[in-house]
Formats: sequence, C-alpha cells, structure tokens
Amino acid sequence: MQISPEILPRIIQAIAEAIEKNAEAVTQLDQAIGDGDHVVNLQRGIHALQAQSAEIGQLDWAVVMQKIGMTLMSTVGGASGSLYGTLFVTIGKALRDKTADLPAFAAAFAQGVESVKLRGKADAGEKTMLDVLIPAAQSLQNSADASISLQELLADVTHAAETGVEATRKMLATKGRASFLGERSLGHIDAGAKTAQLMIAAIAAVIASSGAPT
Repeated sequence: MQISPEILPRIIQAIAEAIEKNAEAVTQLDQAIGDGDHVVNLQRGIHALQAQSAEIGQLDWAVVMQKIGMTLMSTVGGASGSLYGTLFVTIGKALRDKTADLPAFAAAFAQGVESVKLRGKADAGEKTMLDVLIPAAQSLQNSADASISLQELLADVTHAAETGVEATRKMLATKGRASFLGERSLGHIDAGAKTAQLMIAAIAAVIASSGAPT
C-alpha cells in the first residue's frame, strides 16, 4: 500500500483545523503546567506549511519530509520546533532511495521518534509528546508487520495515541517548565502530547477517507 504526497495539502488543512478547534482547551492545559504558548508556536509552523502546501504535494516523500522538518525548525518557537523538525528531517533521510510503502514508512517514523528522544533527552513516561509518539510508532510498526486492513491500522494508531495522551495525566513531569512543579504536575494532561494526538488523529482521518486501498 502506497499513498501519494498529493494528499499532504488535505492533511495539513485537517491538522490546522484540529489545532484551531482545540486551541483554547490545549492552551489551558499548557497554562496549567507549561509556558502557555505551545499552541501559538505550533500554529506558526502549521501556517507556514499551509502556504507551501501546493508545492509540497508535488514532491516525493523523502524530500517533502525534510522540507516540512526544516520549515518547522525555522518557524515554530520553543522546544516543539526543534523536536518536530528533527522528527520529519529524520523521516525524510530514512525514506531516501526507498519505496515509501507501509513497512518503509513505519520504520522511518520509528527512526524519527528515536531521534526526538535523543534531541529532547527524554523517553516514555516523562509527560511529553513522546508519550504519544512512541506508542503510535510501535502500533504502526506492529500493524505493518501484520495482515490487517488500512482502516484497522489507522484505528489502532489513533487508539494508541489516545491512550498515550491520557496516560500523561498520571505522570510526573521531568522535562521543561512543568518539571519545576513536582507533584503539582500530576492530574494534568501534557499539552505537547495532546497536540501530537490531535495531529495523528487528523492524519488518520484524512487517509481513511482518501479512498486508499484497504
């Protein structure tokens, strides 16, 4: 199963709409244990991608992933820009000279998540976006190795992301501003994890409705 980069403008638009729809709620999460500017920073990068969406849809996956990564690095403030930039640049490098089928993309995404772990000096269980990205990557790889339909794969990845973001509620923050709050960070969902989950859900919804082979 292969999906063309021509789907990217729809994906970028869906992500923009998901973040905008949930902007107030996520900002409240971020104000509780973070700096309160996560959504604004993220939207700056999304808007930059929207401006490039027509061009992006004409590139191959390796090139477009690196272009997305560099755009996010240069436009998104705070740690998110560096981390998401690293994610997409690594995915692009991993896809170079490869057929972008499901197993290749699953492996590339897993490599991207590993690079985020290294860049952020973080891992699962520390109340960050990785608590969504890691289980999503694991689900994608597991599904790529199994004989299941695309719809089942998308549902599994979406569920993994949802479970991951909810798990951050019971975690003690050890990274960023939230780490200074100690036990007061308990009981709050991490804003970065929430936006990661929203984006994964938006991507899955667009692919599911695209008419790609199931």
